[in-house]
Amino acid sequence: MIAIIDYGMGNLRSVEKALIKLGEEPIITGEKDVIESASHVILPGVGAFRDAIACINEKDLTDTIYKVINSGKPFLGICLGLQIMMEKSFENGEYEGLGIFKGYVKKFDENLDIKIPQMGWNRVSCNGDKLFSGLEKDPYFYFVHSYHSWETDYNQSIGITEYGYKFPSVLKKENVYGVQFHPEKSGDNGMKLLKNFCEM
Repeated sequence: MIAIIDYGMGNLRSVEKALIKLGEEPIITGEKDVIESASHVILPGVGAFRDAIACINEKDLTDTIYKVINSGKPFLGICLGLQIMMEKSFENGEYEGLGIFKGYVKKFDENLDIKIPQMGWNRVSCNGDKLFSGLEKDPYFYFVHSYHSWETDYNQSIGITEYGYKFPSVLKKENVYGVQFHPEKSGDNGMKLLKNFCEM
């Protein structure tokens, strides 16, 4: 069973539909015991960092997330789900994150000649991690975001994207992955990535 964490924010249904299409049996839940009993866990997210952290704390899910991660189960953060796993964010203030990945969240440089948010398809230059198994070199994925992770431990990066400058778009720490793009909206490439995650 794959648990999609429902903390009050996120692209829950689109992730659920993608997993069902892959033949999986996902469950959208905010129940701690259900999340902890799942074989795989996904933390989705759309919206503001401050609101997401507040919702997770309000639902008392922080310890549950840490418990799942420490158990060694495959764990995937999507978009805002990746960002809230960083140490902190500077989105409309300064807020503490879950601290699973080292680094912080910052806005794209407004002095560059780029549109903010980044919205559309972009390449991910990825290493040979099993998350990317069967994908073409530098595959395209679908992005929608104004903020991105900026790491302080460069051993975490397994995927890099360029938008005005290069930034880490895929992070990994042992059994934990985070992707800035939306695999559930990324066509065949996204489905393949989700399938690889589900098969871990």
